[in-house]
Parts: sequence; C-alpha cells; structure tokens
Amino acid sequence: MTEAILLVGGRGTRLRPLTVHTPKPMVPAAGVPFLTHQLARARAAGVEHIVLATSYLAEVFEPYFGDGSAFGLRLEYVTEEEPLGTGGAIRNVASRLHSGPDEPVLIFNGDILTGLDIRALVHTHESTGADVSLHLTKVTDPRAYGLVPTDETGRVTAFLEKPQTPEEIVTDQINAGAYVFRRSVIDTIPMGRPVSVERETFPDLLAAGAHLQGMVDSTYWLDLGTPAAFVRGSADLVLGRAPSPAVPGRCGDRLILPTASVATGAKLTGGTVVGEGAFVGEGARISGSTLLSGAVVEPGAVITDSLIGARSRIGERSVLTGAVIGDGAVVGADNELRDGVRVWCDARIPAGAVRFSSDQ
Repeated sequence: MTEAILLVGGRGTRLRPLTVHTPKPMVPAAGVPFLTHQLARARAAGVEHIVLATSYLAEVFEPYFGDGSAFGLRLEYVTEEEPLGTGGAIRNVASRLHSGPDEPVLIFNGDILTGLDIRALVHTHESTGADVSLHLTKVTDPRAYGLVPTDETGRVTAFLEKPQTPEEIVTDQINAGAYVFRRSVIDTIPMGRPVSVERETFPDLLAAGAHLQGMVDSTYWLDLGTPAAFVRGSADLVLGRAPSPAVPGRCGDRLILPTASVATGAKLTGGTVVGEGAFVGEGARISGSTLLSGAVVEPGAVITDSLIGARSRIGERSVLTGAVIGDGAVVGADNELRDGVRVWCDARIPAGAVRFSSDQ
C-alpha cells in the first residue's frame, strides 16, 4: 500500500469558535496542526502518496504542508467547490490515484485521533479478499454512533444508524473512520453529488453482495469533533497516551514550544501545551489545557481542560474550567468561566463580569 485519501473538508461546526479562522485539521494539537500527526502516522505505516480532499478554508493546507517532501510524502490537494460528503469527496479525488484496480487505498477522516495499526488493517483487507475493510472500535455507549455488527469471521453483516432503544443496540462495535478500499470500488461511487459512505455507499455495497470486512482494533481512539474532546486529545498526545511520531518534544506533563515564556512560579500539568510566543505569568496554574500561539495568561489565573485561542488574553486570577476562548479574545481579571462556555473570537469580557461565586 502506498496511497491514501485524507478527508479534511469538514467545516468543524462543533468546534467553533476554534474553526472560525482555521479548518479543523489545522487546529494545533500537541503543538502542531492535528493533520501533522495523521500524516506522520500514515508515513510510518508505509504510505507514500496522500491526496487531501479539501473544502472549507482549503487555501491554508498547501502553504503549510507544501508537496509533503518534509514528511517523506508526496501530497496532492483537491478542493470541492460544493461539499460532497465523505463518499462524494472520495470519488472526487479518485483521478489523482495511481493504484491498480485491485490494489488497496487507505482512506481516513481528518478528525480522528487513533492508535490504529494501519498495517494490520491493510493485511486484514488483503488476506480476506475484501472489497472494503473498516476499522471498528468498541465503545461503552454506542447510542451516538452507527453500529457495525460482524459475523464470527469479521465480515460485516449490517450498518445500523444511531440506535434509539436498548433492543437496537445489537453490538458495541462502531465505525471508527478508517477504511481500506479496493481501488475499483471507489469508481462505483456516484460523481458530482453528495454521497455518504456511512449511509449510502457501505449499505449499498452490502446489499449488492460485496465483501465488507471489519477489523476491531481497541487501541486509543477519539473523535475530536467537540472542544472538550480536542483538548483531551491534545493532552493525551503530550502525555503519551495517544501515539504520534510528530509530537515536537518528549512526552510528559507539559509541552512548552521554543519561543513560549513561562514564569518560574507557574505550574503546568496534565499534558498542557504552551504554544509559540505564548506567555504564562507568575503563579498561574494550568492543567490539561492548550494555549495557542501568542496567548497570554496573566499571573494567578487558573485554567483547567480549556483551549485558549491564538493571541487571546486571560486576566489575573480568572478561573476557567472546560472553556474555549476564541482567537484574539480578552477575558478580564477575576472572571469565572465554567464547562461548555465558548467565548467568540475578539470578544471582550470586562474584569469581574462573569462569576459563579461571590466576589468576596
């Protein structure tokens, strides 16, 4: 296997305001754009040529990654004029592939952080003679996902959309967002219109008698679609819980990029990342959080499980838990922002304006 398609066209609406100015795969995780981790892992598995299926803010990818030679890859970029869904995006880039009709093509979503053994998935595909092979993972609560039951040989028997009742939960296996396609199967996807592989392509192939093989791999897996998940994924990369050869430093409790400045009395724990040019003041305590480039955390602030956008500022003694602060926003001193709050880009919150406790 030498070729792959990487689906990076989504708008990342669940991650806003992080994705107002930046496409989801380019939001930094563990100090580098998340896409960097996926490219590095694909290269480590033997992939040489990757076609990026882009759409939203497509113009930012190529200036950063170029032709891919810095990663030992050959990268190409194809932009959708109108969103085509997962299947439509795959079909839209098929002309850039060089594989023969029976050769395997790896396809993966641009928002999944996983420890998947890519070579094992390809081996499963080839050894079973499958038309499509899917990475499956087991989850404790599968209600938010599409279920993929398999028989005793691992062959997929059905695709079941999000179950609504206990009786509908017939398996804890879900589609984990990485596939190997026989090259000729890609050409059967309709061109020029939106197509979902999950809702249309896979069920139609199954109905037509195609061989769809599942491989359960229960290593690290996380959908980075929400701010809380993205922050957790970045921290897990720094802590070494999620594997990636692209983390720019040693795994540990914190990752401070070279041009960042952290006061001696500040405490950083839980996989915290301090981005390029960011500043952390004296006595600040930051756990499990990410500060993007140029962010400022003033003395005495306490930040937990939060993402602080580029060039934003957190005032003295402010307490943030589970918060997302957009690029360029300013949170004044002595504010308290709790789980789920999203402060939009360039917003201004005056000192002491938002609290959950007394100001005394």
